[in-house]
Amino acid sequence: MTTSSTTYVLYDYVPSLGGAVTFAILFSATTAVHFIQRIRTHAKYFNPFIVGGFFQIIGYAARADAHFHTTSTTLYAVQTLLILLAPTLYAASIYMVLGRIITFLHAQHLSVIPVQWMTKIFVSGDILSFLLQGAGGGIMSHGSSNSLKIGQWVIVSGLCVQLLFFGAFLIASLTFHVRINHSPTVESKKTMHRHQKPWPRDWRGLLGACYLVSGLILVRSVYRLIEFAQGNSGYLISREVFLL
Repeated sequence: MTTSSTTYVLYDYVPSLGGAVTFAILFSATTAVHFIQRIRTHAKYFNPFIVGGFFQIIGYAARADAHFHTTSTTLYAVQTLLILLAPTLYAASIYMVLGRIITFLHAQHLSVIPVQWMTKIFVSGDILSFLLQGAGGGIMSHGSSNSLKIGQWVIVSGLCVQLLFFGAFLIASLTFHVRINHSPTVESKKTMHRHQKPWPRDWRGLLGACYLVSGLILVRSVYRLIEFAQGNSGYLISREVFLL
C-alpha cells in the first residue's frame, strides 16, 4: 500500500473507526432501498443517486481502514475523493426529478427555464463541478504540501460552480412551485385530489423531498467550501467531528 512521507501528516487526528463504520452501514442500507426502488420503477434518471450511494459506502469503508493506516495516501485519496463527489451525483438526479415533475403536470409554461433545456443546463454544471472536484482530489492525492494546496483550491472552484448552479436550481424550483400554486394545471389538481391522503404521495410531497435533500446538500457544500478554503491547517479540516 502506498504511503506518504513521514514528514507530512495527512490527518490531524486518527480517523474514527466507529464513525466511519456507522456511516458505511447507514449508506449501505439507504442505497439498497434506493436500488430496489430503481429496479421496480425502471427510473434510469436515478442511477447517479445510487452511484453516489456506492461512493459513500466505499469512501467510509476506506476511511475505516485509514484508522489503521493513517499514512496511506491511497486510502486518503479514495475516502477524500469519493465522500467529496457523492453529493454531486445526488444533485444530478434531483435536477432531473424537477424536469419530470413539470412535464408530468403539463406545466412547462410555468417553468422559468424551458424544460427541454433544464436538465441539460443543470446537469452540465454538475458535471463541470464533478470534474473540477475530481481533478482537485486527484492533485491532492500526491500527498505533498504543494499539491495539497493546489488541489484544495481546484476543489474550491468546483464547489463554487456547484453552489452557483444549485442556487439557480432552487430559484427555478421555488418559482415553479409558486406559479403552479397560483395557476394549477388540470393534472396538478387531479393528483392533489387523488393522493390527498397521504399527502407525501402527490407531486407536492415529491417537491418537498427535493427541497429537503437540496437543503442538506447546500449546507454540505457551504461547509466543504469553507473547509477547503481554510486550507489543510484550517479549523474545520483538522477536526473530524465537523465532517461526520
